Amino acid sequence: MATAINGLRGMTDAMLQECKAQGIKDVDQLTDALASPAARKQWADKLGETTQDVLAIANRADLSRINGVGGVFSDLLEASGVDTVKELAHRRPDNLHEKMAQVNADKTLATRTPTEAECAEWVEQAKALGGKITY
Repeated sequence: MATAINGLRGMTDAMLQECKAQGIKDVDQLTDALASPAARKQWADKLGETTQDVLAIANRADLSRINGVGGVFSDLLEASGVDTVKELAHRRPDNLHEKMAQVNADKTLATRTPTEAECAEWVEQAKALGGKITY
């Protein structure tokens, strides 16, 4: 089951309304809709958002396609320096786990830090899925 879009940090009411108008209900559909720079610019212009804010939402939606990375772990990944699926695919799970543990200890973004095994699974999924967002 795909992740719902209303849990993505940074989603505005205007973005949610636009998603509803376009029949977008999950992160897979949102990632497809915001995959290209032209599509993100169109959304930004229509909704009065910045293209950077729309890109941030697109990247969070793309990361949320990874099984086990919900809103909280997506935020923790982003705070740990991983904000795209492409970046996640190139991480070493042991280093990623260590960094996420450090960030979570400092900022308490999640009730627990993902295990190294979870990080390894996410990296493998990211390699298999590939990022949908183009720049």
